[in-house]
Amino acid sequence: MSTTTPTVLRRICDRKREEIAERKRQTTVAELIARAEAQSAPRGFIAALQQRVRSGSPAVIAEIKKASPSKGVIRDDFDPASIAKSYELGGAACLSVLTDIDFFQGSDEYLQAARAASHLPAIRKDFTLESYQIWESRALGADAILLIVACLDDKQLSDLFAEARIAQLDVLVEVHDRAELDRALVLDLDLVGINNRDLHTFDTSLTTTLDLLASVPEGVEVVTESGLHTSEDMKLMLGQGVSTFLIGESFMRQPSPGDALAQMVAGAKS
Repeated sequence: MSTTTPTVLRRICDRKREEIAERKRQTTVAELIARAEAQSAPRGFIAALQQRVRSGSPAVIAEIKKASPSKGVIRDDFDPASIAKSYELGGAACLSVLTDIDFFQGSDEYLQAARAASHLPAIRKDFTLESYQIWESRALGADAILLIVACLDDKQLSDLFAEARIAQLDVLVEVHDRAELDRALVLDLDLVGINNRDLHTFDTSLTTTLDLLASVPEGVEVVTESGLHTSEDMKLMLGQGVSTFLIGESFMRQPSPGDALAQMVAGAKS
C-alpha cells in the first residue's frame, strides 16, 4: 500500500489484518482448504455476466449491503436471503455480498444465506489482503472475490490473483484511476471493475469509467461501480459499450430491491 492510499482505506486494511490474525488463531488454512474442497463447484461468476451480455441485456451484479463508512446504515430491514430472492426475480446476473464486519456491518453468514436462497453466483465483497482469505471465501461458498488494487502492491496483487485461480474463484479486480488500471492490466484479466467513487472525498463521478474505457483492452469486460442511481445512468454506460454494472445502494434503499433493479434495466432499454 502506498503513501497515497486514502486514509479510510488504510484504516480498513489495518483493521482487516488484525481480523485475519484473529481468525488464523481460530481456524488454520489447512482446515479452510479442506472445507473449500468439500464445497460444490463454483457457479461461474464471470460466465454468468458474459452470458447476460451476449444475450444483449445489461448484466447487473446486485449488491447486498447493510451499511457503509460514508453513509452509515443504508437498510434497517435487512434480510440477505429475501433480498437475494428479490434480486434473482428482478433479473440480476450475480450477487455481491458485503462481509466486512467493522466498517460495513456485514458478515460471512450474509454471504452464505444469500447464496443459499438463490441460484445466482456470488462474489464475497471484502478487503482481500492475504491468501488465507481466498480459501476462507471458497470455504464459505463464494464464487468470486474482489481484489482492490489500491490495497495491494504488485506482488500481492499477482500472488492473490494466482491463488484465487487455484481455489477456482473468479476475480473482480477493482481500480479507481489510470495508474491502478495499468497495474491491473499486467494480470490475465477477464474482468475489471472501475469504481467511480473518489476514496479521498467519497464523491462519485461516472466520468471515471468513461475516461478509462479507451485504456481497457478488447476482451476485458468492464464493470462500472458506484454512483449509478437511475435508468439514465445505465443508458449512458450502455451507449458507451459498458454492459456490466455493480449496483447496491440505490436498490438497497427501495422497498423491493429486485423491483428497483428490474425498473432500472427496463428504463435503460426503452
